[in-house]
Amino acid sequence: MATFKILPNYTYADYCNWEGRWEVIDGIPFAMSPTPSIRHQWIKTNLLSEFVVSIKKSGDKNLKVYPSIDFIIEDHTIVQPGCSIVYGPTKEKFLDFAPSLVAEVLSENTLLKDRHTKFSLYENFAIQYYMIVDADNESVEIYSLQNSKYVLQQHSPDIPFNFSFEDNCEIELLIKNIWE
Repeated sequence: MATFKILPNYTYADYCNWEGRWEVIDGIPFAMSPTPSIRHQWIKTNLLSEFVVSIKKSGDKNLKVYPSIDFIIEDHTIVQPGCSIVYGPTKEKFLDFAPSLVAEVLSENTLLKDRHTKFSLYENFAIQYYMIVDADNESVEIYSLQNSKYVLQQHSPDIPFNFSFEDNCEIELLIKNIWE
């Protein structure tokens, strides 16, 4: 006789009623606690600041950067990327379309989920760029979507990396600035 596993299958409607910070992947809830370390938050703040400055320099009013915003991939898959760059207007209080870039700052609690589960989610949802920021090792992996697969981009922390978005909008990021 076969044994069946009964797993929860939560949706966005359920998620909206919960206290605290959560993500739901394939109907399974993941607590977003404890709060990330002070270093993690500091690096995330620096990354957001660098993106804000670069976006302002570009002059493109359609490009926006957001910290932890609800991104609904499907009704039973809701994530909160550490940082998202969105091209175009947002009409809801959440994202219901693919951001142009997502960055996750690794923490001990999210390392495997960010490197594997979210990597696949973002790739399958055709997010143009995925950045994995490793605060402990002061390294950044930048993946670019090419032929529906992420390809690791070579870069130097001392030379600005150029991101190209819709309508020929380009911004650059000097990686070494996020550690300072």
